[in-house]
Amino acid sequence: MKTRSLGNTGMQVSEVGFGAWQLGNEKDWGKMSDHEAIDLVNAAMDSGCNFFDTAPNYGAGKSEELLGKALKGKRDQVVISSKCGHHPNDEQNFEPERLISSVEDSLRRLQTDYLDSLLLHNPPFSSLHGDSTQFEVLQKLKDDGKIRAFGASVDTGREMSELLNQTESQVIEVMFNLFHQEPAAAMESAHHQGVGVITKVPLDSGWLTGKYDESSTFSGIRSRWSAEEIERRGKLVEQVRRIVGNDYSMVQAALRFILSYREVSVIIPGAKDVSQLNHNLSASEGGLPTQMVKELKDFWEEEIKDSGLTW
Repeated sequence: MKTRSLGNTGMQVSEVGFGAWQLGNEKDWGKMSDHEAIDLVNAAMDSGCNFFDTAPNYGAGKSEELLGKALKGKRDQVVISSKCGHHPNDEQNFEPERLISSVEDSLRRLQTDYLDSLLLHNPPFSSLHGDSTQFEVLQKLKDDGKIRAFGASVDTGREMSELLNQTESQVIEVMFNLFHQEPAAAMESAHHQGVGVITKVPLDSGWLTGKYDESSTFSGIRSRWSAEEIERRGKLVEQVRRIVGNDYSMVQAALRFILSYREVSVIIPGAKDVSQLNHNLSASEGGLPTQMVKELKDFWEEEIKDSGLTW
């Protein structure tokens, strides 16, 4: 597993990390026993993965609890990034007192006395400046030794640019994948400023695994797509398949495309079992031809950029 610098934080992270939204989260991901979840975390570590992304609302706090159990006695071997603002009961509250208590609860569930990275979890745009009470809380938590670095998890380049221009964020998590390339320019700015970049939703909620097509139906969180959106996505997947050809799986191509950006510190795909995990981690074993990367960038420019694509 190759490693990269998490910006100027001094932390070295595996370039393929572990998105832990699925742990203890039967509602959105399907059933997984606690034993299976802990085994999955251990398998990731055994393969050189050292970066784990979680949040208080993942599995109503169960994701953090399971990570805490799995990583007990191994804290010095891993980098843990969690979030605040979205709470285990699905409440969204960014008031300072709630953020502080949220972090204390996260530390308890994770069985640690510090977080390597703490991110505001899709906060209001109005709070994305250094004088906001939210960033004052983050700075205080860092001064108190509760966190090593802070920033926010956002969805767009506009939000990312605001963080870069208006805050002291050291780490930013942003949605970026073959279907959502809009943040690319902001990611380049982050690199020049020494800000670590975590890319979330790298497989576009499963579409870039290649297992869905325009006739697919969905339940749970994926039921958010309309019939028209599903049909469009199915056609876009087929275009990506034609560009990628038979030398790479869709997963490898999608993840290696993101890793072709030097600005990216770590990608955080999720996995429900060891087979999926190993497929994700294999993205670190090679790259994509330069021409293919260019074609995949052109594909977004021509097919998606001006018409957008909902998450």
